[in-house]
Amino acid sequence: MNDAAPAPTPAPAPRRRARVRAPELIGKGGWLNTGGKEITLADLRGKCVVVDFWTFCCINCLHVLDELRELEEKHRDTVVIIGVHSPKFVHEAEHAAVVDAVERYEVHHPVLDDPELATWKQYAVRAWPTLVVIDPEGYVVAQHAGEGHAHAIAKLVEELEAEHGAKGTLRRGDGPYVAPEPVASDLRFPGKALLLPSGNLLVSDSTRHQLVELAADGESVVRRIGSGERGFAGDSFSEPQGLALLPDGRVVVADTVNHALRVLDLETGAVETVAGTGRQWWQGSPTSGPALEVDLSSPWDVAWWQGKVWIAMAGVHQLWTWDPAEGTVEVAAGTTNEGLHDGPAAEAWFAQPSGLAAAGDRLWIADSETSALRYVHPTDTGYAVTSTVGTGLFDFGHRDGDAAQALLQHPLGVTALPDGSVAVCDTYNHALRRYDPATGQVSTLATDLREPSDAVLVGDDIVVVESARHRLTRLRLPEEAVRVDAVAHRTRRAATEVAPGTLRLDVVFRAPSGQKLDTRYGPSTRLLVSSTPPELLAGGDGAGSDLFRELALNPDVTEGVLHVSAMAASCDDDPANEYPACHVHQQDWGVPVRVTADGASRLPLVLAGMDDEG
Repeated sequence: MNDAAPAPTPAPAPRRRARVRAPELIGKGGWLNTGGKEITLADLRGKCVVVDFWTFCCINCLHVLDELRELEEKHRDTVVIIGVHSPKFVHEAEHAAVVDAVERYEVHHPVLDDPELATWKQYAVRAWPTLVVIDPEGYVVAQHAGEGHAHAIAKLVEELEAEHGAKGTLRRGDGPYVAPEPVASDLRFPGKALLLPSGNLLVSDSTRHQLVELAADGESVVRRIGSGERGFAGDSFSEPQGLALLPDGRVVVADTVNHALRVLDLETGAVETVAGTGRQWWQGSPTSGPALEVDLSSPWDVAWWQGKVWIAMAGVHQLWTWDPAEGTVEVAAGTTNEGLHDGPAAEAWFAQPSGLAAAGDRLWIADSETSALRYVHPTDTGYAVTSTVGTGLFDFGHRDGDAAQALLQHPLGVTALPDGSVAVCDTYNHALRRYDPATGQVSTLATDLREPSDAVLVGDDIVVVESARHRLTRLRLPEEAVRVDAVAHRTRRAATEVAPGTLRLDVVFRAPSGQKLDTRYGPSTRLLVSSTPPELLAGGDGAGSDLFRELALNPDVTEGVLHVSAMAASCDDDPANEYPACHVHQQDWGVPVRVTADGASRLPLVLAGMDDEG
């Protein structure tokens, strides 16, 4: 008797397609990291080119930047990585903000600033991040959406090197990257801050991979903690962010790119890893257990609440907890689906939770990608999640007034105030906002703060981390709000026009060369579909193991967003290998759609490979 789950039904065999010449790389913002030179595809002929469509708000994009570092180093004489910055938020279309992001995240390859999504549209990209591989003769040979594709691209690059080396069409040598001049300052893109019992301030100096203790003036450096080099051994950090004081006087640190929690002994300066393995969590990995044996994913902030450390796990859109007494971690809220959905903690959806603040029976959350202020609170049966400001992934802006219609833009920090209200670091609006639960009103406390990412109370003042000005700024908490002109935005992406009736959804996945779908433990693929509003779909929503789905569109709803989450697992296709290397490929899409009579009846989303029906 065979108890193994059946393999997913394959999609119909694709027809061969003609080779596609890569469209030119154009962007109104121009080029960064090239020494002022503009780059054309003709300049890149002879190289294997990997085009990375990214935006700096997106945690998945930041994961891919880290995935590409090894490829970039190993194949630097044959591979050129080109970042195409394609903004979601209005702030991300500002050229100065892109310049900052390239330095902040140590992007060591040329970047095209494409604020109007011109190249995004030419390449028919539908999701952040998307990687497109162009061969040395200028043809598109692969497309990958989401994370987990570095091994596949590395394998493809080796094949391209061999093929074009033999043909004489491979050109070795340095690429077009020109490093910018370093800038001297005490802090460089600081992330979070913490008021210490001594009255000093501890700051995560994220781009320099250190913690910095400042005197009470917020300016004088007392000491630096960490090697200053990206790493996980000893006292090294990798883009640390959140800080929280433990009851025993030590400090817990969200070591974001190391996917770990570290603890700092303020007296000795010793750093200890208390949670995480240094590896990124993937679907199917354990979600609870001994803290040092469970993978985490981009912890962005931490807070002591309800006897545990709560973790804003930005990388998987969840909240986790670490119990220092038991030495364990577990998921506390969220499903890993990206979006805004309230209710019981286990059913809630988040989108890159990035700021936490404990206040009595509420844990406040800055949920950055939904531009929302939310909170967790205990119930008779556990915990629940409630939103106060924000409506979803695609609506944002700067609007005060009643919380139900107020707007934020990608907030990263939240601070509980003495009067029971909450200050929000409204990062992409360069503002400090306030929400008052007693009145349900949102106001603006201060403007002209460059990408504020956190704030701490110091006496009657509030000290704001101005991340993009590389400093802490002390403000007197104002008694009256600042008046601002209201502005509302929606995401810059155009809606996909689809035909009424039945829409065929195809998630395109081709296993990397030398690999096959991993069916040893059941179906190797997963597809989850939902919509906003839910009424958009009359049928076809829910979970399944096939990577295609027939969606029935509600004739009474003419526009909305399709939420598609896909996962595929592949392993080395070598029967002689007892321990094959396996990889998980995953991506979430939010696809704005508009129903029109002449719209498409098929929606292809490329997870890996090429859409041969396109």
